[in-house]
Amino acid sequence: MNNSPYFKQFLKSAAYLFICSGIAFSVNFFVVTNCLSKSELSQWVYSVTTLYSIFFVFSLIIMSVLSFVRKKNLDYVGYTFLIATSLKMTIAYFLFRPILKATTHEVSAEKTNFFIIFISFLAIETLLTIRILNNK
Repeated sequence: MNNSPYFKQFLKSAAYLFICSGIAFSVNFFVVTNCLSKSELSQWVYSVTTLYSIFFVFSLIIMSVLSFVRKKNLDYVGYTFLIATSLKMTIAYFLFRPILKATTHEVSAEKTNFFIIFISFLAIETLLTIRILNNK
């Protein structure tokens, strides 16, 4: 077992990420399933569960990279966060292009849901990065 402070910081960040994304998922899933019809949900390209899973994995990778960079040189954590977030945004754009290109009224809820999830994970990652930077 690794007892380094960097590993402990990563575990704390991963736990925080898991708890925050779990709460956000629960609220989002409840709202989506209770406010939208099952026929509309069946037309969605990606389910709420799929989106949360993908963004959770992205965030976990970003937090892993940031912990590694912090271990090597704290001065580059901010730059690494910007690069990793930009890369995540680019990948997300190409993965979720079918949602973004659709113009019908039925997919407006799916687009809104996608952006809410994206912004939620971006906020969580930003808060975790701030915590990493403040833990000198």
